[in-house]
Amino acid sequence: MEWSLRELRCFVTAAEAGTLTGAAFELHVSQAAVSRGIAALERSLGRRVLHRGRHGCEPTAFGEALLPQARRILAQVSQLDSLARAEHGQLTIGYAWAALGAHTTALQRGWAEAHPETELRLIRHNSPTSGLAEGRCEAAIMRIAPDPARFASAVVGLERRFAAFSSDDSRWARRRSLHMREFAGRTVVADPRTGTTNRALWDGGPAPERFIESEDIEDWLNSLAAGVGVGATSEASAVHHARAGVTFRPIVDAPRIPVRIVWWRSDPPDAIASLIEAVTRLYAER
Repeated sequence: MEWSLRELRCFVTAAEAGTLTGAAFELHVSQAAVSRGIAALERSLGRRVLHRGRHGCEPTAFGEALLPQARRILAQVSQLDSLARAEHGQLTIGYAWAALGAHTTALQRGWAEAHPETELRLIRHNSPTSGLAEGRCEAAIMRIAPDPARFASAVVGLERRFAAFSSDDSRWARRRSLHMREFAGRTVVADPRTGTTNRALWDGGPAPERFIESEDIEDWLNSLAAGVGVGATSEASAVHHARAGVTFRPIVDAPRIPVRIVWWRSDPPDAIASLIEAVTRLYAER
C-alpha cells in the first residue's frame, strides 16, 4: 500500500467536517485537492472510505473502522512534530477565531523578554481544536471545552461577549450596548465548530429565529457586513477583526466566555506552565 499522511489527513478532516468544502477550509487547500487526496487514499487501500453526496459526505463501514486508526497515526505524527519543534526552541500556539485579544501583543513582547530561549509563534487554524489535533501547534487557545480524554486544559481568563452586526443595521446601529433578549426573532450567524454561540445561550428566554453556519471568520464577517444576520462573539474578536461595515457592541447580561490554554494530555509542552502563568497574569491585570 502506498498512501501519504496528506491523504490520510484529507480523509479524517472530511469525515469530521461532514463536507469536502469544510475540510478544504480547515486544511487551507482547495476542495479539489481534498477530493484528490481522498481518491488517492481509496486507490491505495482498494476500498471506498467515504460516501459522497450533494449534501456532504460520511464514512463508509470501512471508513468508520479506519477512522480511529487514522486519527491515532496523525496524533503520533503530531507528537513527533512537537518534539522536533521543542528541540529547536519553539512553542507554537494555535487559535481558530481570535488569539488573546488586547493581551496578544503583551504576551508576545513579555514572552520574548522572559524566555529568549523559546520562540513563541501564533498561528490561526480553523478547526475545533485550533490546529492542535492536526499537529499544527503544541498548545492552543480555545473558547470551547476540549475532549478531556485527549486534551488537558487550564482556564486563563474570562471575556465579555459582544454583539456584531452591520453598521447600518436598522435596529441596532445607534446602540451602545445590547441585551440577550434583543436577539429574539433575529438570524444569528455562527461557526458551531470553533465558536461559543449556539441555541443553548438563549435557553429559558427569548431566542433568535434561526441560525446560519459560517465557514470561517471571513465568511462570518462578510455575512454580517451584508446584513444576512447578526453575531455574538468574544471580546477578542472585536480586537482582532475590526472591519469597516461591521460594528461590535457589548452584551451586558451575557455569560462571560472562559478562555482556555489546551494541550495534548499525553504530551505537555515543556513551557506550558510558564505560558499559563503569563496569560493568567495578563487577564488578571485588566
